[in-house]
Amino acid sequence: MATITFLGAAQEVTGSCHLVESPSVGRILLDCGMHQGGDAVERIQDEQFAFDPATIDAVVLSHAHLDHSGLLPRLVHEGFTGPVICTLATAELLEVMLNDSVGLYLRDLERNNMRNARRGRPLLDPIYTMEDVEAVLKQCVGHRYKESIALGESASLCFHDAGHILGSAIVEITLREQDKEKVLVFSGDLGKDDSVLMKEPARPTRADVLLVESTYGDREHRGEQDTVVQLREILRETWKVGGSVMIPAFAVGRTQDILFHLGCLHYDGELDNWEVFLDSPMAIAVTRVYDRWLKLLDGDDVRQLSDVHKSSLEKFLPTLNLTASTEESMAINRIKGGAIIIAGSGMCTGGRIRHHFKQRIWDRRNTVIFTGYQALGTLGRVIVDGASNIKMFGDDYVVKARVETLGGLSAHAGQGQLVDWIGGYQPQPRTLLVHGEPKAQDAMAEKLWREQNLKVEIPAQGQSIVF
Repeated sequence: MATITFLGAAQEVTGSCHLVESPSVGRILLDCGMHQGGDAVERIQDEQFAFDPATIDAVVLSHAHLDHSGLLPRLVHEGFTGPVICTLATAELLEVMLNDSVGLYLRDLERNNMRNARRGRPLLDPIYTMEDVEAVLKQCVGHRYKESIALGESASLCFHDAGHILGSAIVEITLREQDKEKVLVFSGDLGKDDSVLMKEPARPTRADVLLVESTYGDREHRGEQDTVVQLREILRETWKVGGSVMIPAFAVGRTQDILFHLGCLHYDGELDNWEVFLDSPMAIAVTRVYDRWLKLLDGDDVRQLSDVHKSSLEKFLPTLNLTASTEESMAINRIKGGAIIIAGSGMCTGGRIRHHFKQRIWDRRNTVIFTGYQALGTLGRVIVDGASNIKMFGDDYVVKARVETLGGLSAHAGQGQLVDWIGGYQPQPRTLLVHGEPKAQDAMAEKLWREQNLKVEIPAQGQSIVF
């Protein structure tokens, strides 16, 4: 008998974590992600595992985004010693992601402790350290797509391309117990069919139990080409009024898509004289990882580029400035107009984008362009929802900048594609919706019932099922 317990991304979008228990595999985590939103130090200090990490036999990681991988250092710190099984590209990205994330956390914790010391409050011990990141990386075992991976004596694992970001995977686990074979499929995060850099998501056709994301279960995305037209018009209008553009960017996936599209606009003579700044050490490092894998990425537009362009997203945009140091980042403040500033974090929960907001969000000539999902509780969601004032660094700031969202650059499948992907499984599996807010999940559940006569389940946090 096997069970699945939903410990994160259950009726919410972040913190992906599902515990699979079975005699054939032992105790395996599908993802070990952190929640996003609110103060980073408080959030990390408050995270708790609903299990003893020392009892976990392995982690199967769908991809490198922090809401799927970010608590791996804590898992190791608290006793996990098993393998972290993922794709080869995910293992390479994980080194960049975790080093950056934990480094930021430790710096924020140091600042918090300085304030606590001045106020006579107790100091906080770190939940994890860089040594834990090193341990995670040593425990990573990378595999190729479609490779059969043994999980114990009577179970196997196979990764399929999810088309979401570099290395992202659909997880297929086959359990053999009492002469019966059961297949569990976990979608991870599914990418769009028309992404310029990613392949289309793979389409496995057999599952007994299917865990599928539902981030955009209640809406569709604009087509990628329509979105490029929208981006071009926003840039043109902002250029005319002498403003600058701030793009809160996810370091993995979205940043590389943006650089690609800006490069295309440049070569088509439609980028005016914008100076482009990639103001994120992590995004710079990730882009260089993408460059090493670029020839394997399979979007139609990429295939149409010359070998020179395929060799480097960085070199594809001649007006790109990489601002790795704090001093280089601060120097951007001296540019009053004509700057496109791509900076993390993607949901504005931290990083350099908040410092650029401080300098520019109160000026109506400027534009903020969001390129992906903004989770509840994040500063990005507050701005997208139309706030006229925001609070940062202990001060209030008026929001006068133009705010736009490029939905077509999302790295997630929209409702129609999700429903179509689920419909490819025959016979229909037991289907559970994860990684989505209740409104999106309810809409997707209704559409699946109406169009496919499929009744899905929406598990709650902490709920377990037997299969």
